[in-house]
Amino acid sequence: MADARRYCKLPSPFAMKRGGALHGARVAYETWGTLNAARDNAVLVLTGLSPSAHMMSSAEDPAPGWWEEMAGPGKAIDSDRWFVICVNSLGSDKGSTCPASTNPATGEAYRLDFPELSLEDVANAAREVVRELGIERLACLIGCSMGGMAALGYMLLHPDTVRAHVSVDTAPQAQPFAIAIRSLQREAIRLDPNWANGGYDIHGDGERYPDMGMSIARKLGVITYRSAMEWNGRFARIRLDSEQREEQPFGFEFQVESYLEGHARRFVRSFDPNSYLYLSRASDWFDTAEYGGGNVMEGLRRIRVERALVIGVSTDILFPLEQQEQIADGLSAAGAAVDFVALDSPQGHDAFLVDIENYSRAIGGFLAKL
Repeated sequence: MADARRYCKLPSPFAMKRGGALHGARVAYETWGTLNAARDNAVLVLTGLSPSAHMMSSAEDPAPGWWEEMAGPGKAIDSDRWFVICVNSLGSDKGSTCPASTNPATGEAYRLDFPELSLEDVANAAREVVRELGIERLACLIGCSMGGMAALGYMLLHPDTVRAHVSVDTAPQAQPFAIAIRSLQREAIRLDPNWANGGYDIHGDGERYPDMGMSIARKLGVITYRSAMEWNGRFARIRLDSEQREEQPFGFEFQVESYLEGHARRFVRSFDPNSYLYLSRASDWFDTAEYGGGNVMEGLRRIRVERALVIGVSTDILFPLEQQEQIADGLSAAGAAVDFVALDSPQGHDAFLVDIENYSRAIGGFLAKL
């Protein structure tokens, strides 16, 4: 299979924010376009919880990326102009060191011996990629969902290393609703007997694997990634044909149930359960107020960029629009020229992956002015 990933070795030991360190760790990343002689045309993208570094296709890996319609030659994130970097988060199993990786101290997988993970660790690992590529200052840092929180951490920890910022459907701190949903997702995984306190068959090729827990966790996630408007428009109360229904008590009867099941089935063994737990909890812990004496706005005021674009969507229940407004106000108070875009996309939190036309217009228009 084609694979365009490159790997950045992290400093060893790589100290973690909440204690402990990783030895011999690495993160995976991909690049597109050409870094110019001045090394000032780099755009770094930090992803949501589960995507890989394969954001768009390339000659090395022609498979469509997770943001294929947004990025590429002549697109909103134009790889003919920008040197685009996408990093797979530290803690993710898409090539970066994660709980499924081998612990060099034992020769066995880390599992729950993996140090507690924070989004600041994710940010610091991404910064090592940028350093390895010889880039002192990013032209733009783009963060989506969880990656948007990591991007805020990046700018707080590494001041004056980013000229412009694009914040996409994210938050300056986890709010109770998001924490509650992620808590239920983690509980579903942990209560699956096959999770076995993190001791399941890591490669997903055996019977001892928390399929049921991962399935429920994914369904909960998908429900919150879309809006009630989207669910009503797509499925209404349409029932499955009789031959499609499960012949068991309380089995699937409605199309929306079948959709969630299919979505979960495709995801279950494509992402490591322990990585899911670690990244989920890291999202709960992140809080810009830690950098502002307990005040979110004061934390955001410490971020120094020249320009910023903050995008939110009115139907997002996971990262609600008021949190995007808070980011925009904080960056503006810090002295940045901020464009705030509030979209009415019906798709909810996932709109940035679906409503490409409107997000492309906003992001492409912003980058064109840099």
